[in-house]
Order: sequence, then structure tokens, then C-alpha cells
Amino acid sequence: MKLRSLVPVAALVFAGNASAAGPINWQRYVVAETGASVDIPTSIFTEDAGKPEDAYGKQFLTSDGRANLTIESLANDSRDSPAEFLAKRNPYKKITSRFFVVSSFRDDKIWYDRCNFAASLINCVLINYPAAEKRDWDGIVTRVSNTLAKE
Repeated sequence: MKLRSLVPVAALVFAGNASAAGPINWQRYVVAETGASVDIPTSIFTEDAGKPEDAYGKQFLTSDGRANLTIESLANDSRDSPAEFLAKRNPYKKITSRFFVVSSFRDDKIWYDRCNFAASLINCVLINYPAAEKRDWDGIVTRVSNTLAKE
């Protein structure tokens, strides 16, 4: 993998009820090779699922395997701007010179993507969760999105 520039991505796919898990414990996870970091709800994602394919980072699972979270750094060799990156992957929602946010419904899920652009890195959080559990996930989605940074 060429590492001239990387796209750190945290992807969450939720399939259970977040509020049923009880108190939520959080831990900062840092991709050692790139410095991408995000707060992860470790009381929800308790299992190590190994490394993502063709990327730096780590995958996590819920204890029942119904939900997963991935934070990964991918090459951005074409040095896409926020507009270029978004045009290749998602419909337009909100875009500035420093970030974009896309959120919509797909099947029975809500998906939310935010990417912050800084020099040669694109730091992203991608979160997917059951639409019927929106209120349960709002605080988790907000915290994960707001804590994405480069250490």
C-alpha cells in the first residue's frame, strides 16, 4: 500500500439496541501508523475482529456479532478534495472547504458520514445504525463524530 496520503475511516454498523447495553464506557483508539483517532464505545464493541483488509487500523464487534466498528486509514493517492471524494462515493449533503457531512436513510438504517480534510489526510467517520433506534444512537453518533481527530 502506498502511504503518501491516507484516508482514516471509522465505520460503524449497528444492528442492536444501544441503550440496552447499560452504561457506555469509552476509550480512545489511535491508528499507530497514521495518527487517526476516535473515541470508541468499548462497552458496546467488546470483541477484536482483526485488521481491515488492505488498510491500517482495527475492526471491533459486539459480543453477539450483530454490529461492528472499523477505523481504518486508506490511501488517498489522487489527493481528492472534499467535493471530489464525495462525488465519487455519496450524494451531496453539506460541503465546506474543510469537511463534508452526508446523512440519509438506506433501507431500515440511517447512515452518517463526516470527513475532515487536513493536508494529505482525510479523517472520516462512517456510522450506520437502525433507523428505529435513532434516539438511542444519537449521543453515540455525536460523540464518535465530534471526537474524530489526528493525534
